[in-house]
Amino acid sequence: MSQDTQRSVPDLLGDLVSQTTTLVRKEIQLARAEINEKVSSVGTAGASIGAGAVLMLAALIILLQAVVALLVEYAGLSATVSSLIVGVVVAIIGYAVLRSGLGRMKATSFAPERTMNQVSRDAAVVKEQMP
Repeated sequence: MSQDTQRSVPDLLGDLVSQTTTLVRKEIQLARAEINEKVSSVGTAGASIGAGAVLMLAALIILLQAVVALLVEYAGLSATVSSLIVGVVVAIIGYAVLRSGLGRMKATSFAPERTMNQVSRDAAVVKEQMP
């Protein structure tokens, strides 16, 4: 028989430990890379969302002031009553949007799914290889 097929049990166990250690290191590197990719993506999107939100807030304030002015001028309401009506309507809409966003955020998974799938496949292969 050849030299490769005549390896001792300690050699085989040493190789198994070495390969398992390497596999675990690679899986950790993969998980880190995947998490960094997701965090980077969220950070970039967050900056754009923040800038857009600031501009939209300024526009919203101006538009709401225009609605109050319309109610005063065309509906004959006082400025106080007009402001109260517009404020309540906007608060209700804002609450609905906030609840919707919170519901979607809970549904989003930030777990490194590709890495978890790979670890499961690796574990299955290791189990098959074990006598």
